[in-house]
Amino acid sequence: MNQQASALKPIDFQAWLDSRVQQVEDALEQALPAPDTLPGRLHEAMRYAVLGGGKRIRAALVYAAGEAALQSTDAAAAQQIALDHAAAAVELVHAYSLVHDDLPCMDDDTLRRGRPTVHVQFDEATAMLAGDALQPLAFESLASMPVAPALVVQAIQLLASAIGSQGMVGGQAIDCDSVGCVLEQAELQQMHRMKTGALLEASILLGGIVAGASSSTREGLEKYASAIGLAFQVADDILDVTADTATLGKTAGKDALENKPTYVSTLGLDGSRSLLQELRDEARTALLPLGPSAASLACLADFIVGRDR
Repeated sequence: MNQQASALKPIDFQAWLDSRVQQVEDALEQALPAPDTLPGRLHEAMRYAVLGGGKRIRAALVYAAGEAALQSTDAAAAQQIALDHAAAAVELVHAYSLVHDDLPCMDDDTLRRGRPTVHVQFDEATAMLAGDALQPLAFESLASMPVAPALVVQAIQLLASAIGSQGMVGGQAIDCDSVGCVLEQAELQQMHRMKTGALLEASILLGGIVAGASSSTREGLEKYASAIGLAFQVADDILDVTADTATLGKTAGKDALENKPTYVSTLGLDGSRSLLQELRDEARTALLPLGPSAASLACLADFIVGRDR
């Protein structure tokens, strides 16, 4: 790691991360319907899906990008509230995607974040409806941001594009169609840029939009986001073959068992780890023009890459 990149690192990243996790947990608690409002079982399932733990990396990326982009303290209070709404939105979308991914018609998994998946804890119909309800709630959260209407529209358009047929959902469709197939690295990369990378990248760019990032800052955030979006999936693929179920909080080794194409199956374990380090370096280099304000983004790059063990 070069000295410039090292200088970006804040003194206590873990304290920063813990604070942001609590911040988005509070925002999610406010966004979600109370469990005693009708229909109660649906709301209970939604809360179970969202408030069941998780590292909140996507929310942390929103906050860190916002910090990197904030140019003035004049509207800082309103922008912090807006960042809470954006962070909650990406976590609501992420939760909905996990609920649907775990369904028997998709990945058919019974464990998520160390607990029974939503369709196991409740039932398939309730799980499907819970995911359906979480997605529009995310856009309701974005629409409530106390920033300029033009920025709200940008944020909504960005998230919608990231999770639609050209993004997360499209990537999932390609993933389903690729079971048992051998993909070239470029094909695998395209699938994961859509399935996993699109929402991660949107999280970073949302933070920049809300904070009113300059064009030069947005350029740095875009380059960082592109590298981090792929790095996250590479680390996930490595973990699937190196970590156990208790560590992952979900079923380990499932990709290999179902003969799914992954970075490990395509590049091998050593090749995947080498690519992961390249992506980390690329992400950190993209942050250098942003200066000290990008410190938390730099640490998040290290944190994401550090998940490969």
